[in-house]
Amino acid sequence: YLIDRKNIHNNYLQVINQYEEGGGIHDTRYDVSILVNGFPLVHIELKRRGVQLKEAFNQINRYQRDSFWAGCGLYEYVQIFVISNGTNTKYYSNTTRANHIKEQQGGRNKTKKTSNSFEFSSFWADSNNKPILDLIDFTKTFFSKHTLLNVLTKYCVFTEERMLMVMRPYQIAATERIIERIKIANNYKLYGKIEGGGYIWHTTGSGKTLTSFKTAQLASRLDYIDKVLFVVDRKDLDYQTMKEYNRFEEGAADSNSSTAVLQRQLENKDKNGAYHDYKIIITTIQKLSIFVQKNKGHEIFQKHVVIIFDECHRSNFGEMHTAITKNFKKYHLFGFTGTPIFAANASTGGNIQLKTTQQAFGDKLHTYTIVDAINDENVLPFRIDYVNTLKQKSDIKDKQISAIDRERAMMAPERVEEVVKYILQHFDQKTKRTSYYSFRTLQNIKEVASAGRGKEVKEEKMVQKLLGFNAMFAVASIPMAKAYYNEFKKQQAALPEAKRLKIATIYSYGANEEEIDGILAEENPESTTNLDQQSRDFLDGAIKDYNQMFGTKYDTSSERFQNYYKDLSLRMKNRQVDLLIVVNMFLTGFDATTLNTLFVDKNLRQHGLIQSYSRTNRILNSIKTFGNIVCFRNLQQETDDAIALFGDKDAASIVLLKDFNSYYNGYDTPNGKHCYGYSELVQQLMNEFPDGRPAMGEQEERRFIGLFGSLLKSINVLQAFDQFEGKELLTDGQMQDYQSHYLDLRDKWRKRTYVDKEVINDDLIFETELIRQVEINIDYILMLVQQYHDSNCKDKEILVSISKAIGASMNLRSKKELIESFIQTVNTEEDVNGAWEEYVKRKREEDLATIIKEEKLKTAETKKYINNAFRDGQLRTTGTDIDKILPAMSRFGGGGNRSYVKTSVIRRLREFFEKYLGL
Repeated sequence: YLIDRKNIHNNYLQVINQYEEGGGIHDTRYDVSILVNGFPLVHIELKRRGVQLKEAFNQINRYQRDSFWAGCGLYEYVQIFVISNGTNTKYYSNTTRANHIKEQQGGRNKTKKTSNSFEFSSFWADSNNKPILDLIDFTKTFFSKHTLLNVLTKYCVFTEERMLMVMRPYQIAATERIIERIKIANNYKLYGKIEGGGYIWHTTGSGKTLTSFKTAQLASRLDYIDKVLFVVDRKDLDYQTMKEYNRFEEGAADSNSSTAVLQRQLENKDKNGAYHDYKIIITTIQKLSIFVQKNKGHEIFQKHVVIIFDECHRSNFGEMHTAITKNFKKYHLFGFTGTPIFAANASTGGNIQLKTTQQAFGDKLHTYTIVDAINDENVLPFRIDYVNTLKQKSDIKDKQISAIDRERAMMAPERVEEVVKYILQHFDQKTKRTSYYSFRTLQNIKEVASAGRGKEVKEEKMVQKLLGFNAMFAVASIPMAKAYYNEFKKQQAALPEAKRLKIATIYSYGANEEEIDGILAEENPESTTNLDQQSRDFLDGAIKDYNQMFGTKYDTSSERFQNYYKDLSLRMKNRQVDLLIVVNMFLTGFDATTLNTLFVDKNLRQHGLIQSYSRTNRILNSIKTFGNIVCFRNLQQETDDAIALFGDKDAASIVLLKDFNSYYNGYDTPNGKHCYGYSELVQQLMNEFPDGRPAMGEQEERRFIGLFGSLLKSINVLQAFDQFEGKELLTDGQMQDYQSHYLDLRDKWRKRTYVDKEVINDDLIFETELIRQVEINIDYILMLVQQYHDSNCKDKEILVSISKAIGASMNLRSKKELIESFIQTVNTEEDVNGAWEEYVKRKREEDLATIIKEEKLKTAETKKYINNAFRDGQLRTTGTDIDKILPAMSRFGGGGNRSYVKTSVIRRLREFFEKYLGL
């Protein structure tokens, strides 16, 4: 083996600095590397104090592109990167960085979205969540031998999707607190008592599934633990948790479809009755409860078990809790929750004996609140709009309107019509769907077949929108869901097909449709049998619309409805559904990084409010800077109360974004720093670079790049505010001119890295993701070419517009020569679109043939390599694929000639790939 995972102090650590690699595209010198048994497993990139931390991230990005694979290629083994400017220090996994680069290189298949970018790097912290930012302090803790080897060997997870994940400090702290509690409780024989367990308060969206998985995995490895049970509240969460656990490690945990299967697993028997040791079992509260009732005196009750509850809310406090504590003798009970129940928000009614989370589970072992998570940039803050849709007479008294009359007013057809009109009008703005450009892709999706078996289905030419996020709409009741669904169908019928949203709905029977004590009422996704016939018939109709949209075959029968739930969940995550109308389902436990907006026409409070809002605040990239909440009811007081309860009394200033004027005109922070607003940035830009005047000299170029990047960030935030419309201070033409110059500078600075193997110690930060969201696509250019064609090729102003548009586009700049040479061939008789396709096909073949001939590449292998690159959306320059196409030559002779040839080939193929990608 290369590393000793069991006895970590058997491993040998060394530190090297200023290692030089001359075999890449240019000479590089790596700052500091830590070798474990001779392998560079940790790489540290350092910048001067005052330099932005993202520059170090970008530099590692460049090393991956230009030099990590060169020479002996051992730097491909790096597991963790650390970046620091002295003042701030962060760490992240190698795969996170690698996937971000893959996305940045323009991978077209956006359906399988991974959240990998600078935003996913983490601060290190102590066990009380106090960030350890300074490099010296970071080094004393993170780089102590024991800590570093534990992070490398124990707290990294290599997923089934070949993703390396490194745990964050609060996840590690919580895991260690639970394992310590189990060990101490075992030593002092405190199992079977509340002192042998505890609960973890980690805010929604902070990665509780990974923490619970690692906890279950480490607990199951303790010699004296017989079983680990991970207990979830509902069937849908059971399915999601199983999927997540399998993603972390295939087959590490087992779930069960029935109580009979659960019993068999607890007895260590496989389906044929043979012995099989099921160490970690995922099950629902309901199945475990039935098992306990039916199997008094079962041998499992004498075994040493760890029982972990996911989302340990009120449903865990009643008979189920009593049944477990009465029957199991040697148990450790642990709970995970993002919204604990305290005395202040405990239930005031019913027969529940255990009112608070602490009474049910014991000590709070670790806390990580929403304030901690937002400060650490691990989840996003919320931006809330309150849209008044119910006008009341000023002299009316509250007691004159009963609750039911208010709900009837809320369901008035005129109000429903206005709400739907607002959503359709503002949907693109809220979800950043700034373009209707679609692209088609071939995608294998795992669809659950009607028989319930996972089956690979190839979906041909599935249309995907390139830009934007998706949304959910939470409504108060099933009748409201029906009314809204019908109104959307009615209003969308009048829209062009390209502008219609893909809308779905899902609900099932819930005993209480209004929330008790802020906890969302239960809905059962296993069955729709308790629904009244009218609601079930309506849902069947909505599912029929869904089947027509996606070519599926679901309905409300028990098993097919479960499969509808699973398929809908997947399509929400793949951003194939634009808007999902729900009553309670999907408002807890559902995570989709592409979801950024929640429309609310429902009374929410406390747990339910935080849980629902938190569907929107998962980190994705630099474009998604907050979760959008649009309330059609006045939930302001409920929002403030919930944030204060689960954060602190001052939490609102961190959890909620500031108002429109602050971002438009600028504001001062409590520590006296001024944050420039949009109007101030535009004024500076126009004063220093009037009429798009290009920056002259290196100092001016740096100033322009920083200033325009800040403006892009400012616009990105303001675009979600309704008030911004009509208050833009730059015309489209001015923005295109500035953006074109910005991209010219990006190309210029990138090219400097290829000149004379120059050593680059600095990197500028270009906000490429923000540029991409206003991307101009080839369809728009071809529309302009068509206009030029229709003018009998005489309107030269159109050619100027085309040139400007290409210059302002990241994707089209590499295709500029191709597009301009095509325009030269356009005549008045030809069909523009057909001629373009033929032209691209012919030029692509010609260009590839030229590269093959001039670089003496193997023809068949090169064509296969390029076809695979376009199929995958990325050009693979590591591994053996690239070596197979090179001409025969000695690996060891010729004074490094092979390395030079390989570098030249990669550069030319990358230029070719960028030129034709997406065409």
